[in-house]
Amino acid sequence: MISKQEIIEQLKTIVKPYVQNQESFDALTEETDFINDLKINSANLVDVILDIEEKYTIIIDNESMEKMINVKAAMEIVAIKLAEK
Repeated sequence: MISKQEIIEQLKTIVKPYVQNQESFDALTEETDFINDLKINSANLVDVILDIEEKYTIIIDNESMEKMINVKAAMEIVAIKLAEK
């Protein structure tokens, strides 16, 4: 099973191209908010989610997308979807 740390590292790789605030990205934690901290705009957030789906071969439904506002939520959703596979 994939560890939390591995998911964080992979998420960092995925969000990196869309980040507008490098300082927050460098200090990324589970509590880091994609929009408020990393300054990822909502259109790019959709790209992030598509990239996550592709990376893990999972499907993220709209309800989960709406919850995916920070690193912790993204990690939890990825873990749940991977467990369902």
